[in-house]
Amino acid sequence: MSTRISVTPVDAADIAHYDHETDVLVVGYGCAGASAALDAEAAGAQVILLERQSGGGGSSALSGGEMYLGGGTPIQRACGFDDTPEEMEKFLLAALGPDADQQKVGLYSRESLAHYQWLVGHGVPFKPSLWDSPTWVPPTDDGLMWMGENAYPFSEIAEPAPRGHRVTSDGFGGKVLMAVLTEAVAATGIRVHTDTAALRLIVEGKRVVGVVARHFGETVTYRAHRGVVLTTGGFADNAEMLAQHAPQLVGLGVNSDGGDDGRGIVIAQAAGAAVRHMSAGQVGISLVPGMMVRGMIVNEVGQRFINEDVYPGLVGQAALFKHNLRVWVILDEQAYEEVPVDERWGVQPHFVAETLEELEREIGMPGGALQNTVGEYNRHAERGEDPYFHKSARWLRPLRSPFAAIDVRRGMAPPEYGDGGTAGGGAEVFTIGGLHTDVDGHVLDLDDEPIAGLFAAGRATSGLHSWGYISGTSLGDGTFFGRRAGAAAATG
Repeated sequence: MSTRISVTPVDAADIAHYDHETDVLVVGYGCAGASAALDAEAAGAQVILLERQSGGGGSSALSGGEMYLGGGTPIQRACGFDDTPEEMEKFLLAALGPDADQQKVGLYSRESLAHYQWLVGHGVPFKPSLWDSPTWVPPTDDGLMWMGENAYPFSEIAEPAPRGHRVTSDGFGGKVLMAVLTEAVAATGIRVHTDTAALRLIVEGKRVVGVVARHFGETVTYRAHRGVVLTTGGFADNAEMLAQHAPQLVGLGVNSDGGDDGRGIVIAQAAGAAVRHMSAGQVGISLVPGMMVRGMIVNEVGQRFINEDVYPGLVGQAALFKHNLRVWVILDEQAYEEVPVDERWGVQPHFVAETLEELEREIGMPGGALQNTVGEYNRHAERGEDPYFHKSARWLRPLRSPFAAIDVRRGMAPPEYGDGGTAGGGAEVFTIGGLHTDVDGHVLDLDDEPIAGLFAAGRATSGLHSWGYISGTSLGDGTFFGRRAGAAAATG
């Protein structure tokens, strides 16, 4: 986004005529936009769906395809797990906090089963089988996975149940999710306008009534008689906004389709919208969870700082925000060999040594640092205990020579990405703060009052999250609250 393009709303009195008119205008064709358009149309509204690219998909189509769902879905039950909305809510409030949105988390948990049925009803596939070890994306098409619910401290806060529902796919499932939603949109009367970028909102008094957009260099105006829904994504691709709001994310690889420029957020701010948690970000750290959980992760002075069996995104946040990604995975030969080749994502140790003293020297750590840490770890692991960080006994085993170290900052790439590491090395990030909305997607102003005619969903908003993040809460949040925003916009 260029700062030279004004974001100030345009007065409707200055619009001589509108090129297009509709009841509901949805801006952005990712999972939130598709869901908003579908439920707005189902509520009886005429809908136009704008997309700046040449087709739908957005960052949603590039995602792993996990959706955080629970409360007793058929997939959970088929895999032998009982779950309730109450336990799901407890976990999410703990994992997505501090200051996770209690109203949104509560509603999302209570209606998760119904949302699962909506997704399946539109043709989204889930397979009733469980992947049972830590990973970013399983190399199989198993339809259920743990997202750290069974790890400390969450296992003591809520009854553990796996809730990571994976869209059935060869590789990442986001592309399948978007293919299904795109097919559903195509089967309706929703009009899709591609290659069209929203530039400014149009206001009539205090009400948002439309959008000024650009289509191949031409200015195009849209009138929305009932509501405008912004589903334009976050701002991880906008270096200026990152520097302003989330400077710790600057310079890292970005997990997006390249279009998360924050435009939807700032044009809403220009119309009086409030924002929340703009400094928050998800950190996809460049490590293989299966290696880390069988060994340990330490900072640059050789100290552990988290239990390695927790959801790896929480490890990434701790590594970046507390240790500036200067972290190492330490493991032994047995731990490395236990990780199947197709789960290693091509990662090999950067240093190997017969003794911890040698490994310290090769890494450049203080003498004795790793020796002390591994010594304490091994002493308790012999008894299946981890009094420091409470890693599950399933993963506890004394580490023996030879030892290896993996420098997380060197990056890696999942097979889905092809060759090469992450662009910035060490992590890929995206923003999770954004517009302040209520549970029906109304965009709120600084007085916590709805801005008439303006709605939003997905990563353009501060959704379920505060600072924490769990995989599946982007696609889950986007589709669920996208639906609610679309339905609310349809009522005007």
